[in-house]
Amino acid sequence: MVITRATEYAVRAVIFLAQQQKDSIVLKKDICRTQEVTPAFLTKIFQPLIKAGIVNSQRGVGGGFLLAKDPSEINMLDILEAEEGKLKLNHCLIDTDFCQRDAYCSAHEVWYDAQREMAEVLKRYSIADLVSREKENLQLLKNPTT
Repeated sequence: MVITRATEYAVRAVIFLAQQQKDSIVLKKDICRTQEVTPAFLTKIFQPLIKAGIVNSQRGVGGGFLLAKDPSEINMLDILEAEEGKLKLNHCLIDTDFCQRDAYCSAHEVWYDAQREMAEVLKRYSIADLVSREKENLQLLKNPTT
């Protein structure tokens, strides 16, 4: 499984929105410039985030985008599932009728555990956490200790 480019950009764009002043509308062109994404691709990325209630859009003059929730209430799993759908590592976890071996298949148990653990890890990291970590990382780059 590889995270799509859209999901990668969605995470970056949501982090960028979270770094702005609370409840401030961010212009599309500013997001595109700072995240190095085209306007058309940004629109595609934001559609599922808007539908999932993660991002709000404001039309018209002075319009743009802003977070619909506090950054502490948005986690990595929320963004991944908004962009790609429910996290499923294997077809047998999507459709219970896909494989007749589910009742005894030891690999099925591993797929299930791996999926559950991955979801838990992604839930653990809020956008507020990522904003804080990015600030710390940038500070370390500016003032490395030797």
